[in-house]
Amino acid sequence: MELTPQQLSQYNGTDPSKPIYVAVKGRIFDVTNGKSFYGPGGAYALFAGKDSSRALAKMSKNDEDVSPSLDGLSEKEIGVLDDWEKKFEAKYPVVGRVAS
Repeated sequence: MELTPQQLSQYNGTDPSKPIYVAVKGRIFDVTNGKSFYGPGGAYALFAGKDSSRALAKMSKNDEDVSPSLDGLSEKEIGVLDDWEKKFEAKYPVVGRVAS
């Protein structure tokens, strides 16, 4: 499955009939099992329905960091992102990619 960023935004947890997706480095993970974190009101709800690679790399919850852009990240931040990606891989199924 390939989704545009606009299509991905529909999977942000606000429609209970749809799964919740978070993309990391362009890969879309179904995080519905983590609804308490990624659903409305959850600690990571701002990542739902988006590619949140930059915010994860920077350990940031600022809206402007919720972006697929890896430009200007340090090696350490890229390492943090790789760790997040491994956590997602271990916990959630990959359901597709974000169309570039």
